[in-house]
Amino acid sequence: MMYLTPTINAISLKDYMLPCLNKQLLGLDCPGCGMQRSVDLLLHGEFLAAFQMYPAIYPILVLLVFLITSTFVKLKYSQQIKMALMFIAAGTIIVSYILKMNNLFN
Repeated sequence: MMYLTPTINAISLKDYMLPCLNKQLLGLDCPGCGMQRSVDLLLHGEFLAAFQMYPAIYPILVLLVFLITSTFVKLKYSQQIKMALMFIAAGTIIVSYILKMNNLFN
């Protein structure tokens, strides 16, 4: 019996992931640490694990999809939507980084 799984086995980013320079030099995670692994988890259909790895992955994806579609479809409030999505993504990055550092040092 064949089981269908939502994975893309042909695309694996594990061999192409860049090391974090901040982590190598200072020994601390940067605010972007985990993004590459999160994208790899998304490509393999592990949506909850991707969020746990890097919580800002979904706001960033929503922003990316909006930016791509706004080049083709012009909206009246496109600038305001873009700014709101950027603030949500940046806020998620900052809050998750603060929580990660708080767990690291406590």
